[in-house]
Amino acid sequence: MNRYPVWKYVMLVVAFLLGVIYTLPNFFGEAPAVQVSSAKATIKVDTSTLQKVEDALKTSGNTPQNLVLEGTSIRARFENTDQQLKAKDAIQKALIPDPADPQFVVALNLVSRSPAWLTALHASPMYLGLDLRGGVHFMMQVDMQAALTQRLESLTGDLRTTMREKDIRHGGIARNGQNIEIRLRDGQQQDVVRRLVTEQFADLQSREVNNGTDFILLVSIKPEASRKVQDQALKQNITTLHNRINELGVAEPVIQQQGLDRIVVQLPGVQDTAKAKDILGRTATLEVRMVDESTEARAAEQAGGMVPFGTERYLERDGRPLIVKKQVVLTGDNLTDAQPGFDSQTQEPVVNLTLDSKGARIFKDVTRDNVGKRMAIILFEKGKGEVVTAPVIRAEIGGGRVQISGRMTTVEANDTALLLRAGSLAAPMEIIEERTIGPSLGAENIAKGFNSVIWGFVVIVAFMAIYYAMFGLFSGIALGVNLLFLVAILSMLQATLTLPGMAAMALALGMAIDSNVLINERVREELRNGVSPQAAIHAGYDRAWATILDSNITTLIAGIALLAFGSGPVRGFAVVHTIGILTSMFSAVFFSRGLVNLWYGGKKKLKSVSIGTVWRPEADTAVKAD
Repeated sequence: MNRYPVWKYVMLVVAFLLGVIYTLPNFFGEAPAVQVSSAKATIKVDTSTLQKVEDALKTSGNTPQNLVLEGTSIRARFENTDQQLKAKDAIQKALIPDPADPQFVVALNLVSRSPAWLTALHASPMYLGLDLRGGVHFMMQVDMQAALTQRLESLTGDLRTTMREKDIRHGGIARNGQNIEIRLRDGQQQDVVRRLVTEQFADLQSREVNNGTDFILLVSIKPEASRKVQDQALKQNITTLHNRINELGVAEPVIQQQGLDRIVVQLPGVQDTAKAKDILGRTATLEVRMVDESTEARAAEQAGGMVPFGTERYLERDGRPLIVKKQVVLTGDNLTDAQPGFDSQTQEPVVNLTLDSKGARIFKDVTRDNVGKRMAIILFEKGKGEVVTAPVIRAEIGGGRVQISGRMTTVEANDTALLLRAGSLAAPMEIIEERTIGPSLGAENIAKGFNSVIWGFVVIVAFMAIYYAMFGLFSGIALGVNLLFLVAILSMLQATLTLPGMAAMALALGMAIDSNVLINERVREELRNGVSPQAAIHAGYDRAWATILDSNITTLIAGIALLAFGSGPVRGFAVVHTIGILTSMFSAVFFSRGLVNLWYGGKKKLKSVSIGTVWRPEADTAVKAD
């Protein structure tokens, strides 16, 4: 009746061992490390970079405990901070010969001390939030007025060009505040321009202002279009910030919108505020120029000599020099979107660009006159330009949709699209709030949170053991397994643990033991009714299951609601709360029953169970089940 088949015990043992393995990395702590990442989107961190770092460390006499290439960064772990600082200096000298033009970011970081065999099993510790690890917090305000002004300037140019093409004469077109002011000779021309705005400029609205002598048409951006411009500016800035923060190697940074025009940036583990501000405030621009195909330019590329007059030398992704003309064909202001894709005929990776009306007209003229020639797309950061791609123009391209191809991998196509789409900020930002949380405060928060969870666990287990005897001990073991599973799942998901998350962990202990209380009281009730111990255990678990399921599902719904609609600390609380409910149902019902079945299930003539005092009101006596 109360026996688990062998396969169930095997499953419980396997689950327990997995829980132990994936929880262990959280107990090894963190070690000082040096992280190397790319300072420019066109520079890749690969095995050759890893070899340079290894050679530099050997030359300086610094032997790292661990040196690995993870994703797009290299991490070298050391025993103490002295070795860490010496290694940073050695790596900087090897990788950054010109400090004015750094190719890599060499930053101090903290990494897990987990042994190699745990790392090989992909067992990693949980990330710690800003309040536990320390770091920097920025509140940044986006200048939405500048975004609208930039959009209005672009529309002013488009409107002026369209009226010229339509041969519509006017007395002047100029931006006046948030309006475009068009002066016309008579009411008939005013009507023609108003129809033109309505038919060809969906984002604009117009109204007539006549003072008796002048016929003026005031054109402004529609309210819904203004909101769209502001939303796009905010989203592009957030995307750009994500792209830049990758250079710092921050694990689980928090970059989220707050209100209509603000962005919160939290960087756990970063203590160098000046470095963070420098990277976040970086400006980047895009330019499209024609490649110089002359013999002099080719000779300058190969020999590295003087470039022809009116040209400049830039480097391509593979490091090869390219001579381009100084004349700028297009800028990033004319680019509205860039998405990776595949060519419909060759199925090779490409990047699809979308230009505004002004850019589309310019691009059509340039491609018509330069078929068979190369066009370079250059990204400028801190005054330094690098060629993102330099495709050959195959035919005239009109309609504002451009496809870039040429021996690109899928990853390169995605990277190029991201660069073109979010290489620069859509609107200026200003840091209006800045906070630095030291690692000592984070360590204090960890200690307090850890103590609250441990003492809560100890008191609950002590109470259960006193009140429910052996069944209370089983409940305490199941509660410990629940905590083990909770930490293991958070570690496997690489979730970020914050102070609200630790509060949710303490709350999960109290809620998890509630299921065991229901089971134990059900068993006691069956014993009061005179049922045999084996039957009481069986009935207690079966009848308590429906109540446990119902109460946990209703609580789970509340957790999912917090997870779906919450943000920041609320979301961190909801993640731990939701996972804690699921692990508590497993440990309280299945794991604790496995322990009870293992202890009592093999006894055929069981006369009593250790579940504390069983009260029998009808007999007005108390019988202690032992």
